[in-house]
Amino acid sequence: MEGKSRVIIVDDHPLFREGVKGLVERTSEYTCIGEAGSGAEALALARELKPELMTMDISLPDVSGIEAVRQIMREVPSVKILMLSMHPKFEYVAEALRAGARGYVMKEATSTRLVAAMDALRRGEYFLDGQVSQDIVANLGNSGQGEATVCDERYALLSPREQQVMRLVAEGGVIRQIASDLGLSVKTVENHLTNLMKKLDVHSRMELVRYAARLGVIDLEQWK
Repeated sequence: MEGKSRVIIVDDHPLFREGVKGLVERTSEYTCIGEAGSGAEALALARELKPELMTMDISLPDVSGIEAVRQIMREVPSVKILMLSMHPKFEYVAEALRAGARGYVMKEATSTRLVAAMDALRRGEYFLDGQVSQDIVANLGNSGQGEATVCDERYALLSPREQQVMRLVAEGGVIRQIASDLGLSVKTVENHLTNLMKKLDVHSRMELVRYAARLGVIDLEQWK
């Protein structure tokens, strides 16, 4: 392969971005051409710079990293996106791959592991930092050309924003903080919550938490 692959790093924590950038720049195969701290910034940079590879956090201040992947893949389908996440749940992995990501690595992974993941994506392969086989990853990826598919009919009725609000509420988020994080009004978040609970036929937050846990879209480890 000729030349260095151009990389954009997406994470809302500047110190983490600096660490990944330093790692990228120490390699002979990659160079960092941009950094973004939000989904909107990531989409704008992807449109402008058309990188070969992007690293993407799941927790961003405006949209989820998974939704950012979905938006970027619609407009710059040539880019290969590697998720760098703290969330080990398979559902996150599956949703990210269905959105169009090509790899998923935990943030606590070693630098060697991260470079190995980038190398795999550069070769056109999938990479998963977990126990799921390449065949399963490939199958999930092949189904991710459009909107994410889901394993529950009621969940499929939710809009991407409602899915995002559901996850944040089920993880114990406070409405006012969720509204601030998503750049929405409190009333809008409350309306999303009312609508999604009606679609899911759940009648309390505890029911919502149980539903989300059964579906695997929240990480109960965070409740410790």
